[in-house]
Amino acid sequence: MELNWIAIGWTIDMILNGLVWLIIAAFSLILIDMSDTWTRKAIKWMDKADIWIRKVVDNLFVSIQKKNLKLLTSIILIIILGILAQLEIIPKLIT
Repeated sequence: MELNWIAIGWTIDMILNGLVWLIIAAFSLILIDMSDTWTRKAIKWMDKADIWIRKVVDNLFVSIQKKNLKLLTSIILIIILGILAQLEIIPKLIT
């Protein structure tokens, strides 16, 4: 009886290929899980920072309104709008 080396090689290739893809999938799942937890932590931190920044800016504008400081308000708005324009947020809001 003669061995069919092509079939044996194909079978070994399929088994090794399957094992390699299983290992790749296992590592990918671990990396996805790690990045998911990092993303969740980053989003929670960004939410806290956003709330804090909104509170600071709101308090700043309220105090400026109470003291009727129009020049200071104008300068702060120019700075804020300039930053938003440099970050290309204003064009995104317009379109």
